[in-house]
Amino acid sequence: MRAATAVALPWVLLCGRAQEPAAAPEQPPNIVFVLADDLGYGELGCYGQQKIATPRLDRLAAQGIRLLQHYAGAPVCAPSRCVLMTGRHGGHATIRDNEEHQPEGQLPIGAAEVTLAELLAQHGYATGCFGKWGLGYPGSEGDPLRQGFQRCYGYNCQRHAHTFHPTWLWDDDRKQALPGNDGVRGTQYSADLITQQARAFVRSNKDRPFFLYVPFTLPHLGLQVPDDWLARYRGSWEETPFEGTSYQPHATPRACYAAMIAHLDHDVGEILDELDAQGLANDTLVVFTSDNGPTHLAEVDTDFFASTGGLRGRKGSLYEGGIRVPAIVRWPGHVAAGTRSDFASGFQDWMPTLAALAGASAPAGSDGVSLLPTLRGAVDEQVQRDCLVWDLAGYGGEIAVRAGRWKAVWNGLRKNPDATAELYDLDADPQAQHDLAAQEPAVVARLAAIAAGQRTEPAFAGFRFGHYADEAAARTRR
Repeated sequence: MRAATAVALPWVLLCGRAQEPAAAPEQPPNIVFVLADDLGYGELGCYGQQKIATPRLDRLAAQGIRLLQHYAGAPVCAPSRCVLMTGRHGGHATIRDNEEHQPEGQLPIGAAEVTLAELLAQHGYATGCFGKWGLGYPGSEGDPLRQGFQRCYGYNCQRHAHTFHPTWLWDDDRKQALPGNDGVRGTQYSADLITQQARAFVRSNKDRPFFLYVPFTLPHLGLQVPDDWLARYRGSWEETPFEGTSYQPHATPRACYAAMIAHLDHDVGEILDELDAQGLANDTLVVFTSDNGPTHLAEVDTDFFASTGGLRGRKGSLYEGGIRVPAIVRWPGHVAAGTRSDFASGFQDWMPTLAALAGASAPAGSDGVSLLPTLRGAVDEQVQRDCLVWDLAGYGGEIAVRAGRWKAVWNGLRKNPDATAELYDLDADPQAQHDLAAQEPAVVARLAAIAAGQRTEPAFAGFRFGHYADEAAARTRR
């Protein structure tokens, strides 16, 4: 591990460490955490979408708060979910890229990690995961059943989740066959099955606190949706058929993609309806967000749908469009309806936030701050942080730091560990079109020092941040 420069140390302490738990309610609330897969910042009506109808999520936003500067843990699936589950940002996380384990699954998070599910289970919560896991192959130390989840249903492996008509899904530690499906077409749509199981979990645990984690695979590719849903958008726009690459072809890709997001909206509504049916809506905190920005692949016309809401970048990029995601929170009686917040927050914050609901402390080494003051409208009580950090080994090696209005991005670090930074003033230039690194060398040096001090067990060797950290250290000595 490369030693941090002296100048980095003061900033290390300000990047968000777990805080003391807030006073928990007498009756800890249920927690429903819904995670979309590759849903862009601009793909919901309540975040500006004009072409795709999302009435249930728009209603959820009207009943709660929208976080307008909320960030995924990474711009791709597995590392983003690792940040969410462990509360440790990319510079400290054990998973910093998508890495397959054959024949099925991904690199596992370690047994020593304390996940959200483990922490909440230790404090009396029933825990269930329904959807895509992606943090450890079956039977490994990262298997969700070994990471605090008492009930699991869906996909373990990200590649397996590329089809919505799989021939089987995991039901706890057993494979459930899905007759009528061939992996491309079929009679059983995985999102429907996942929603049904999530609703059953609510019914089974209605008399005790529960943590329901629903990492849907919608609207991640491939382009597959039931015919009755496709019919809602077929003919709405001119289409160029997608001929197929690693995913199957589709004659009307725009209509299919819109229908997939509409289906996601419906599925979330089904879970909310179950809360209502069981009389649990007022006793449940609901979070909806996405694991990263929209796909960069040609199958989806993200320009046509304004999928990033005008932000630069797509999935795989540490520019805003790759990591800024929609985030909605509802908790009747605690979160004011129809509110919004510009507080810059990230996936690492859910660990201390949800821990506080259970009257617990986040594990040692967590990087987040509790968002409960922001959610409750007590903005003066919100613990502030000085920076957000991302560290991705994939896509050529990328690191980014946001500190207040400033954001520095380093790209191509595998080939060039001395790559220079780009610097953007997000207040004046939210689309990150104007690189100010040459005009603001002191700011770049400060953010480089933060990044250097926030890295442990580097995901790729030789990363040196160019000359910036040395310059910052020299200024400190002066």
